Amino acid sequence: MADIKLPDRITTIDELEDLLSTPYPETIRDLGDVEGDLMVLGAGGKIGPSLVMMAVKAVKLGSLRKRVIAVSRFSKGDELVDKLRRLGVEVIRADLSREEDVAKLPDAENIIFMVGRKFGTSSEPELTWITNTYIPALVARRFPRSRFVVFSTGNVYPLVPIYTGGATEDTKTGPIGEYAWAALARERIFNYFFRVNGNKAVFIRLNYANELRYGVLLDIALKVAKGEPIDLTMGYVNVIWQGDVNNIVLRSLKYASNPPLILNVTGPEIVSVRWVAEEFGRLLGKEPIFTGREADTALLSNAARAFEIFGYPRVTLRHMIKWIADWVSSGKPVYNLPTHYEVRTGEY
Repeated sequence: MADIKLPDRITTIDELEDLLSTPYPETIRDLGDVEGDLMVLGAGGKIGPSLVMMAVKAVKLGSLRKRVIAVSRFSKGDELVDKLRRLGVEVIRADLSREEDVAKLPDAENIIFMVGRKFGTSSEPELTWITNTYIPALVARRFPRSRFVVFSTGNVYPLVPIYTGGATEDTKTGPIGEYAWAALARERIFNYFFRVNGNKAVFIRLNYANELRYGVLLDIALKVAKGEPIDLTMGYVNVIWQGDVNNIVLRSLKYASNPPLILNVTGPEIVSVRWVAEEFGRLLGKEPIFTGREADTALLSNAARAFEIFGYPRVTLRHMIKWIADWVSSGKPVYNLPTHYEVRTGEY
């Protein structure tokens, strides 16, 4: 099992999706140390498809005896469903807000829970709370003996002074806005059931996953390319390649514990928005336009605990910047889903 060679550039969606879903050798090894089938709930979102594809590749490369099951409404159509099935994924269409749909799900020893809602919270807060709290309760009750990895967010932390280096897992939570509170409530609800039932689990507090069609870095690149002003008030961010996230999440099944292990998952740098914009400006031949000034606080996480367990991300910040600049300058497709990383009020 050779290690992963990173390309100088990524020119097609197929190349991108293959890189996002390629398991590292240690991912195959660690997944092999975890007994039982794997089910991914909420597999139809931005990160889910590549994570599921990585899991099934790891199973094949490691000759592991596991089923990989992907559960979602898959509302974007049949193309993704057909692709996953061709790879050997068992696909189940289900609405996880319906108790009867949850009850029909097959048993699985390992569950990765990716269900969540952030954008649209300001206009439909009730849907955010149903998604982020009611569904976790249904799922936790249905699977009282499974091992869980639960996607959460760095938004459960308050804005912290830049000089601190970011919130650690021991930092007191301090959500800002309804989405962040609902995300913390998701953790609390799972924690209750895990304590009662004895599940082993990991909470992944993520910010921010990036690929070439989505993410904070793409948001900045597009503003530079279009000559749109970049607000510097949220002047610093954390970013990480989505493929590295996928590998960490799959490996973390091995480290599930009770009480749950909490892991901040992000890149190692405190990244200057101004610097990133200037780098994109150099690569795209455009002069960035800035407004505002950097505040003394930002939404930042310290991922030292995850690095101690898994090592540093394979894909560097400069890799991401170069790939994204080339992708944008070539006019390749993007999701048109801004991250709104610059929001400091918690309103999404």
